[in-house]
Formats: sequence, structure tokens, C-alpha cells
Amino acid sequence: MPAKPQKRANEPILLRDDQDGVATLTLNRPDKYNALSRELMGMILDHLDRLAHDRHVRVVVLAARGKAFCAGHDLREMLADPSPPAMEALFQQCSQMMLALQRIPQPVIARVHGTATAAGCQLVAQCDLAVAAATAKFATSGINVGLYCGTPSVAVSRNLPRKQAMEMLLTGEFIDAKTALHYGLVNKVVPQAKLDAAVAKMAKTIADKGPAFIAAGKQLFYRQIENGMNLAYKHATDVMVQNMQRPDARKGIEAFLNKRPMPKWQDR
Repeated sequence: MPAKPQKRANEPILLRDDQDGVATLTLNRPDKYNALSRELMGMILDHLDRLAHDRHVRVVVLAARGKAFCAGHDLREMLADPSPPAMEALFQQCSQMMLALQRIPQPVIARVHGTATAAGCQLVAQCDLAVAAATAKFATSGINVGLYCGTPSVAVSRNLPRKQAMEMLLTGEFIDAKTALHYGLVNKVVPQAKLDAAVAKMAKTIADKGPAFIAAGKQLFYRQIENGMNLAYKHATDVMVQNMQRPDARKGIEAFLNKRPMPKWQDR
């Protein structure tokens, strides 16, 4: 999936490709650095809502075409109507889209081939996992134009240590892919030429697991991480009990103990 700089006439601004249980959503506004217009966010949200009910899809990859991964919000669109009602609607739509990435049962992997700034950096942080090319760069750069990255700070501060998150948010300076890996913003950094292979390997590793257990685990992860320790363990116990009621869980344990191949996993 090499980054392509040109968008064909009449081509959608969001592309979807399904292969072997992996659905790839590709931002396709290369001439606008894949800025998140209202139309694009609406399309992403619509696709995520449909993917949530697609039992054939086990992993979602979020990718982009062109030079940048995502430049954040479409600033020209914002300037066209900066009224409070318009801005509230815009950021509510963005928040709904970001929460949908967390809400859907399938893990979402960001394939970051280029620059991710402001809400684009938020998009990377909001995905469950992220693989970046060594040439990728990241910034919460809104502060540079007089707009503190408030909504991006929600996702970024839940990925990075506090001091590093505050430095990004208050300075607007770029960090490279190696630093993003060190901070915890991305999981892996690979050469640009190996990006597709690294994303495909991660996606396949997850897709080969039982989708019901992956879905339950993802839901538990985000639920418990916001709770105190006692409530977190209660939620985790409930999920483990429910998992053990599934026949394929018991078959999987028996296969492991008896050194047999894993069973074919049931759908969610």
C-alpha cells in the first residue's frame, strides 16, 4: 500500500479495501494533506459503524495516501464558519469519530507513513496500535497558530507520560518516529519500504486469534484503565468468567495442553 500523491477524479475521499479479515480504510485527500473535513470525518464514522457489525472483519487498518498521514482539522473549513455552534458541532463530530475507533470490537492499527499533526496526531494516539515509518513525524501543532490542541490532548495524554505530553502540547514542536516510539505514541518504527509488511504481520497475528476474545479484551482494556484498581479487577474477573463459558475457549485450552492445533475460532 505505497503512498500515492494523486487522487483520481471522482474517487472517494475515503477508500476501503478488505483482504483476509483485515479492512483498510485509507484517507484520500492527498492534496489537502488528508485534513479532517466534516465530510471525511462523517465517512470515517459511517464506515466504523458498519465495521462494528461486520463479522468478517477482524482487524482494521487506518492508512493514508499522499505525503502526509493527516494534517489535522481542515483549517480553511473552520475559518469559513468559526461561530460557537459550528465549532461545537465540528469538535463533537470529531470526538464521536475518535470514540468510535475505541468502541468498535476490532483492534485498529494506524499505518503512519508521513506527518501526523494536531488532530492527525490525535488520530494516531486514538488507534489501538500504531506502526510508523522511520520518516514519520508527529506534532500537536495547534498552539503555533493560536489554537491549543484541546481535543488531541485527550488521546495524546493517555498515550504519553505527562511531561512529554505537555511538552508536545505547549511547544507544538515535531518529534521524530524514534522519539514517538520512546514516548509510547507508536508500537513499532520500521523503514518506509518495510511499513506494509510490518502492518500486515501485526494485523495477521491479531486476526488469527479468536475474535470474541479480542473484542472482549479490547472493551475491557479501555473500561478498566479508567477505573480504580478494585473496580478494574472486578471488570476483569467478569470478562474472564464470561470467556471461560465459551466452548472454543475450553477447546483452545485443551488443544494447548494436549499439544494439538488450535481450533477454528468462532465469530464474536
